[in-house]
Amino acid sequence: MRILVCIKQVPGTTQVDIDEKTGVLKRDGVESKINPYDLYAIETALRLKAHWPEATTLALTMGPPQAEQSLREALMMGIDEVALISDRAFAGSDVLATAYTLSQAIQAIGDTGIILCGQQTTDGDTAQVGPEIAEFLDIPHATNISAIPECQANAVTVQVDLPTTEETIRLPLPCLLSVNKGIHTPRLPSFKRKKETREVAVRRMTLADFPDTDPDHYGLNGSPTNVVRIFPPEHHVTRETWEGSSGELAGRLCTYLRDAKFLV
Repeated sequence: MRILVCIKQVPGTTQVDIDEKTGVLKRDGVESKINPYDLYAIETALRLKAHWPEATTLALTMGPPQAEQSLREALMMGIDEVALISDRAFAGSDVLATAYTLSQAIQAIGDTGIILCGQQTTDGDTAQVGPEIAEFLDIPHATNISAIPECQANAVTVQVDLPTTEETIRLPLPCLLSVNKGIHTPRLPSFKRKKETREVAVRRMTLADFPDTDPDHYGLNGSPTNVVRIFPPEHHVTRETWEGSSGELAGRLCTYLRDAKFLV
């Protein structure tokens, strides 16, 4: 059985350019890192492996060739195998097209018992890709998982952190789990593992490797949503300094808030 982790390389800086025509981030040449939420998914995969000694772990990512850097870091954390989905046909994918691409890669890889995802990404914050992958694969899934208290041969029991309560559910394998930051503390990459995995090959996957090779189902062509406009938030630096007694300042503040229609 394979425990597969979907990870993503995200910008390591807020200074990122936007393609004016497509509305997507320009990732080439930008300082990047593993999406922080995905580190928890990697740690969860490594801990789950202890319950299935015969299982192997695989980290899967979709992105430009430079995304191999994140896969190498996953190997240094303890992941057994890595695969990179990279093809110009996938450029500009929205969350649905991204989920479809990942689901096609997972089908091509095969023998996957558990798929793990981070709760969301720091560059998109949609928290939709994990559940959408599961829907494309037609497997059960759960999100916002804070613990996995029990693992059986053909099922896992998970705790789901809901806004006002916590729910315990049992999912048969194969299934997809989106984990949150409370589940485990991610381990640091190991220099020893870096040396041991230096020669580990990165499996590369393109559109030609998928069951569905229709280019209209991927990238901008396969994305039902398109970004109309992206712009940085406005920064207001105008400020005033008031002096006076506490009573005078309170009255002046109250008048200011009423004029600004924050108070009625």
